[in-house]
Amino acid sequence: MRRGFWKDSERGTVDGVTGLTLLLVFLGGGAGAACRYSIGRLVGRRYHGAFPLATVAINVSGCFVMGLLLTLLARTYHDVALPSALLATGFLGGYTTFSTYALESVVLHADSKALLALVNLVGSVAAGLLAAGAGAGVARLL
Repeated sequence: MRRGFWKDSERGTVDGVTGLTLLLVFLGGGAGAACRYSIGRLVGRRYHGAFPLATVAINVSGCFVMGLLLTLLARTYHDVALPSALLATGFLGGYTTFSTYALESVVLHADSKALLALVNLVGSVAAGLLAAGAGAGVARLL
């Protein structure tokens, strides 16, 4: 283990991470997870198909906002550590969900819906990449 890995006594941080940074990630993550849950329930009440529409919509919209947000932050602020901790790592990390995406793909395949599983796996990644690029593109126009 390298020296100073756990605690930087001069700055009072653990591996360069401050208590404020961790608090912002915690608060943002909770808010993002609450939004994900709410949107999932809202979509679930209106859509009853086999395809995991709520998860795809959440992940793709999260990719768009991530591209938009980080492009705007990089252009606007010199130090983006705290806003990134709150909004990108925290909120969008809690909002988007890779584990649900993976599990829903496995369930689709197990339910003999291999084509829907493949569409979910490949389509979600492609749509997420396009959405992140679109978000970054929109930020450049602002």
